[in-house]
Amino acid sequence: MPDVHLLVLIHGMWGNPSHLGHAKKIIREVKGEAENSDIKLEVLVAETNKDESTYDGIDWGGERVAEEIRQKITDLEKEGLKVTRFSVTGYSLGGLIARYAIGVLHQSKFFDTVQPVNFNTIATPHIGIPRFPSTFSSISSFLGPKLLSRSGEQFFCVDKWSPRGRPLIEVLADPDRIFYQALLLFPNIRIYANAINDLTVPYVTSGISAEDPFGDYEKNGIKIDFHEKYKHVIKSYSDLPLSPATTKEPQGWFESFRNMRPPLPPSIQAEAVYTLLPILFPTFICLALIRLSFQSHQSRGRLRHLEAQSTRERLRRRLIIYDDPAGTPTSTSPIPGADPADETQEKKSRPKPPPYQPLLTPGQLQCIENLNKIPQLKKERAFFEGVRNSHAVIVCRDPKMFKHHLEGEGVLRHWADHFEL
Repeated sequence: MPDVHLLVLIHGMWGNPSHLGHAKKIIREVKGEAENSDIKLEVLVAETNKDESTYDGIDWGGERVAEEIRQKITDLEKEGLKVTRFSVTGYSLGGLIARYAIGVLHQSKFFDTVQPVNFNTIATPHIGIPRFPSTFSSISSFLGPKLLSRSGEQFFCVDKWSPRGRPLIEVLADPDRIFYQALLLFPNIRIYANAINDLTVPYVTSGISAEDPFGDYEKNGIKIDFHEKYKHVIKSYSDLPLSPATTKEPQGWFESFRNMRPPLPPSIQAEAVYTLLPILFPTFICLALIRLSFQSHQSRGRLRHLEAQSTRERLRRRLIIYDDPAGTPTSTSPIPGADPADETQEKKSRPKPPPYQPLLTPGQLQCIENLNKIPQLKKERAFFEGVRNSHAVIVCRDPKMFKHHLEGEGVLRHWADHFEL
């Protein structure tokens, strides 16, 4: 019987296994019938952390997925199959859950007997959700931690996960902690980021970058070359001066709003719908806030129950093992939007940054520095023009309902072709 290479796929916030159905299909097409018959690819799409359970935090999500991995290996052993190689790909929140889960596995000596091979993320907020100099971003930073339960607190780095009050995002990127050390074990680390139009996970966090070179791509003279084989995947880019004749004037906000249509399935894209938008839009916002509040409340109830169980003790022990020996600094990520009093005057004197450049905290900047020191880290950028939100497109999340999601297939084929079996 051949040895098994177990690939785990982990979906994102509000997600379910169907969101990675197209990714599973492509990796099986490309690697499922590989010439090397000594290795069999087994794909596990994680199921234990789906839908409303994604509110429960990166840590509890990681715990669930790690347990699901162990159970899958046990089931394969009962079939006479032995897992000898391991890879994981996380989409959006799933990438952070993957980084946590491999730390849990590493702490239990999992990688002493199973070889780590590929670690990939797609549109993952590696440094959390950064704040931008806009009113909308300020509102999101205020409401996010309240409406998204534990996951929201961790996204916006306002949680005090470690004993000394550091956010989990910072702990995950600390070279002295087991999560980072587990990541270093993978010889192939490749992350995929949307260069533009990702309204959910901006480039700076998915691409682990302090600046966004694509934020003003229509005017800043950036030159982009694409892969011939992989549609929408950037091969290289460089900044070049643009002549005034080729500079595109930015579209005014009113014109942009007037031309914008909500992402509805074609079957219900009737003109009557757009006529009713002044009524439907505020109604939708109210219903969404009510739903988010209800699901966040349910999540906090689940967390209270989980913390009362014996499994919580495992997490508490890991907290002590993982983090904060004497001398470790306390949290460096203040609540988004809250400025220390002694920095007020300095901030007033700074020039206002462009709206596409983030306002990163010291903790986020340190995460970027630490993660970019990983020698085997490779970055790929996807460039989807003319879409409202490229976050779902990059992974072909729902091609049955939204045909344009198939535009992301080039990204998935690039991922599959570069996957080491």
